[in-house]
Amino acid sequence: MATPGVEVAPRDCVRILGVPIDCITMDQTLAKIELFLTSDRPHLVVTADATAIVIAHFNFEFQTLVESADLVTPDGNGILWAAKRKGRELPERVSGVDLADKLCKLSADKGYRVFLLGAAQGIAELAAEKLRLKYPGCNIVGTRHGFFPAESDEVVAKEIAATKPDILLVAMGMPRQEQFIRSTQKTIGAKVAIGVGGTLDVFSGKAKRAPVLVQKLKMEWFWRLLLNPKKIAKVKMIPQFIMLVLRENR
Repeated sequence: MATPGVEVAPRDCVRILGVPIDCITMDQTLAKIELFLTSDRPHLVVTADATAIVIAHFNFEFQTLVESADLVTPDGNGILWAAKRKGRELPERVSGVDLADKLCKLSADKGYRVFLLGAAQGIAELAAEKLRLKYPGCNIVGTRHGFFPAESDEVVAKEIAATKPDILLVAMGMPRQEQFIRSTQKTIGAKVAIGVGGTLDVFSGKAKRAPVLVQKLKMEWFWRLLLNPKKIAKVKMIPQFIMLVLRENR
């Protein structure tokens, strides 16, 4: 059942560089996901930040995939800024890491079966341990690292399917994680699958989230770069995103 007291509105989207972003709060997102969990088919949820929009802008296949998603949340202050330029005030960020955390809490409260896929060897297992400590009763039914070739997707999907997950959290980076989800949905059978990027690194403690002050200053991207200079390629997409949005709105 959906979260009590939370109204689930019909889908309302704003398009950023052609990509649909749902105008939705975190509570509404959770309520929609709980409705998805009562459905008889699998659902794809995309958490879209500026990087996702840039990738989709230059990759028609990925844009088509995002277009077909059941829910696309505004994961980043850049998305809120771009929407505002189009005259739409999005209520808040709905980030992958925050959404995954709240779903694990729901798992502890309601027994939803969660599978963690992605990151380097041992990270998903450590993330699961810490989540079980944080949310006693969190029903994580399986974990697996994300370092395998696309040719092995179906083999991995069958391994995951054996655990009968309700929720699949995939931390393999865009667009790989969404491509894996879409190509294996029927095999795995999870009612909800979400690409969550570096979330398992955060949950495991390998990566640290920016302090609240840095988040409020909207400088998380700079924090991530300081901690991991290898993320420069992703950070470079932020000015590219800004330029594309400014051109679109001329």
